[in-house]
Amino acid sequence: MLDQGNNTELPAIPAKRYFTIGEVGELCGVKPHVLRYWEQEFPALNPVKRRGNRRYYQRHDVLMIRQIRSLLYEEGFTITGARARLEGPQARMEASISHQIVRQVRMELEEVLALLRR
Repeated sequence: MLDQGNNTELPAIPAKRYFTIGEVGELCGVKPHVLRYWEQEFPALNPVKRRGNRRYYQRHDVLMIRQIRSLLYEEGFTITGARARLEGPQARMEASISHQIVRQVRMELEEVLALLRR
C-alpha cells in the first residue's frame, strides 16, 4: 500500500461496479480505518452497505476519496477545510467546468471515431 503522505501516482481504477474497502484502500493509498473515519466526516461519501454491514464503494466514491486524500495530504487542508471545499460554491463551479470539458472531449472523440470509420 502507498504511504499516506506519498506523492506516488495512484493506480488506475479498474472497470468494475463495486470495490471492497481493502481494494479502495489500495487504489487510494489510504488505510481502511481512515476510510471509515472519512465516511463520518464527509456526508457525500456514503458507500453501499450489504450483508454483515460490509461496505461496497462505487467508482464515484473512489474518485471522491482520491480528491479528499489530495486535499488533506497534498494540499494541506484540514478536514473542515476539505469538507467546505468539496461542498462549497467553488466545488459546484469546478464540477460544472469539468462536466463541460468532458462533454467537449467526448464530442471531439466521436468526431475522430467518425473519421476513422471512413
